[in-house]
This record gives sequence, C-alpha cells and structure tokens, in this order.
Amino acid sequence: MDQFFDFLRHYWWLAFPLSGVAGGWARQWSKASERRHRRRVELYKLKNQAVQAEQASQSEVAALVAAHDAVNRRWLDYELDVGKLIDFPVMTDVREPLTVAFLRAKKAADGLRPAAPGDITTPARLAEYRSAVNAFELAFDVAEREAKRIKDHNFSELERQRLSTARKLLNIASDTAATPAERQTAYKRARRELDGLIVLPEATVAALEGKIAGELNAPRASE
Repeated sequence: MDQFFDFLRHYWWLAFPLSGVAGGWARQWSKASERRHRRRVELYKLKNQAVQAEQASQSEVAALVAAHDAVNRRWLDYELDVGKLIDFPVMTDVREPLTVAFLRAKKAADGLRPAAPGDITTPARLAEYRSAVNAFELAFDVAEREAKRIKDHNFSELERQRLSTARKLLNIASDTAATPAERQTAYKRARRELDGLIVLPEATVAALEGKIAGELNAPRASE
C-alpha cells in the first residue's frame, strides 16, 4: 500500500494525460452510443413505414375488390334477368365491339383478382390489378350506355315483335298462377322466339329454368 502511495506521489502528473485519454474514450463511447441510438430509431421508422405501406396497400386492394364486385353485380343483374336482356339485347351481342371489349375486360379483371388482399404483395401487381378493375368498370359503363341507347333498334320490326312475344311468354313461364303445362309450353315457345335473336348466357338459362324447374320436369304438354 505504501508503494502505491509512493508511486502516486512521484508520478502524480500522469493523472493529466490519463484523464485526457479517459475523457477521449468517454466521448467516443458517447458518440458511438448516439450513433447506435440513431440507427435503432431509423430502423424503427423504416419498419413502421413498411408496415403502414403494407396496410395501405391491402386497404387499396380491398377497395379494388369491392369495386370489382360492384361491376360483377351490375352484370349479374342482366345475367339473372332474361327480361332485361330482351330489353337491352346488345349486352349479350358478341357482334358488338363494345360488348366484346367489356367481356374481355371482365375476363382480365377476374383473372387478376386475388383470393385475399394480402395475396398482392408488390406495387407492380397492385398496379396491374388496379388497371384491370378500372378498365372493367369503364368498359361495362360504355357497353351499358350503348345498350340502353340502342335498345332493340338493331332488329327489324318482325324481330322486335318476336322479342316482345318472347317477353310475354317468359312472364307466363314464371307465373306461379299458371298451370305447369302452361308454364312449360310458354318457356319452350319463348326459347324458340329468341332463337337466332339473342344468345342467352348459361347463367341466364340456369336462373330462368331454376324458377320453373318443377314445370320443366313435368310431363310434356302438347305444343
């Protein structure tokens, strides 16, 4: 112990350079700590921004899916209502360029539709689906406006009479007050009137026959 105090008594001056060295180490350690803290803050911000971006993307995907569904429902209104197709036959006329454009846009949007919002994970994939949904919505709007403008004016007077007759027959076929034989006969006559004029989508036929399934399975009526 005496040797230690004796050392301090003779070399007390070393305290000054050593304190300088220690102070330098302390400052370096403090700066390093500050850098580590800034890096942690920056990483936290980047992770938080990534999470927010992902949430925003999934929210947009969900909105696009909802818009996609809305257009599909508008088309379904035609597919499930043969009377509406008779009133606006252009909606199923594949000879009409606007109808073809709408059906192609629908196919493209349906093909890109995700099973869940989280399935779209890249900006490019999101942009592709957004473009497809917007094109689908626009193409349907244009085709519907044209169909409502033209109505049945593309048909001759005789063809329009056949369409009118088919509509009346389909009303009878769907009328529960009519007898099974009357409904069955009316349905078959309506299909003949529409033959060559309007191509009914499979979904339309299925919905129509579903309403009168019992009558269609009943014994044949004389025609």
